[in-house]
Amino acid sequence: MKHYLLPEGGKFYKANMHLHTTVSDGCYTPEDIKKIYMDLGYSILAYTDHEVIVPHTDLTDENFLALTGYEITIWESGSHIDRKVFHLNLIAKEAENNVSSSFRLVDVDQDRQYVTEEMMKYNHPRKYSSECVNEIIESAKKEGFLVSLNHPVWSTQNYTDYADLKGLWATEVYNSASNLGGAIENTQAFEDLVRLHEPVFPLAVDDTHYPFHVGHGWIMVKAHSLDYPTVISALEKGDFYASTGPEIKELYLEEGILHIKTSEAAGIYVTTEKIKRWSAMGTEEEPVTEASFNVSDYVQRTLAGTTNKQAYIRVTVKDFKGEYAYSRAYFLDELAASV
Repeated sequence: MKHYLLPEGGKFYKANMHLHTTVSDGCYTPEDIKKIYMDLGYSILAYTDHEVIVPHTDLTDENFLALTGYEITIWESGSHIDRKVFHLNLIAKEAENNVSSSFRLVDVDQDRQYVTEEMMKYNHPRKYSSECVNEIIESAKKEGFLVSLNHPVWSTQNYTDYADLKGLWATEVYNSASNLGGAIENTQAFEDLVRLHEPVFPLAVDDTHYPFHVGHGWIMVKAHSLDYPTVISALEKGDFYASTGPEIKELYLEEGILHIKTSEAAGIYVTTEKIKRWSAMGTEEEPVTEASFNVSDYVQRTLAGTTNKQAYIRVTVKDFKGEYAYSRAYFLDELAASV
């Protein structure tokens, strides 16, 4: 029997989960950015302007979904150039949710006109510490938000900054604005957190501020319909993959065999918590588009207690342009029933 890691049913919807508009420091209006992305084949945008939540439900239609969210900043003390920073995106699980106890009024002139009296009831203290961030994550989850860790490389963070975080929904593995600015985002924070058995998901995003940020990183969400509750449910479950180019078309287990179907690729790789890899390689003349790997022995040995109980597998696809796609990590409890 097939056990689908990416759902069998539904449709893939292309999404950018991090962007800024003229509500804060972006150059496009919310309406303009919708058109720009729809022309590139996107169906979902998460509006994540700085420090204020502004729902754009009026932009949602049968072909487009506007997700409500915002980005908050927690600076380390010290001089500006030397400071580390946490940037978190909070994505509302309900479209009209525009109040968060994590709100703090900051000096961003563009935002001021959007601050409501309800928001002003809150003035959450922000301290650069895992304790403060965990408090924000916990309260945000109770208030109906998914929380992601943004561009840890751009934020000059390392393991000691994020290792104690609990309850994150996702972290960025690619950020167009960061990468084009020279701070090359990678999978390190994502990999570190899943090795700690934190079930975070990978995001490739644009963090759009300017035209040259558009269309470089996205996620492909597998859902049965393009409506807010259905898409949020898919995001919560991790029914998506991150990409800067390649496609992951199918991903399932059957009798201990992991089956993967992709767009034309230079390589398909399976990584575990110990970085042991199975791989299938192609050439430009004969690209690889599918691969099957027997993971039964690996899972059975883990169940028997001879390897890490926090075991997982995840898939990476590389194309001939050097672009990547990343699945989430699938932990032992999801794999055991299918081997």
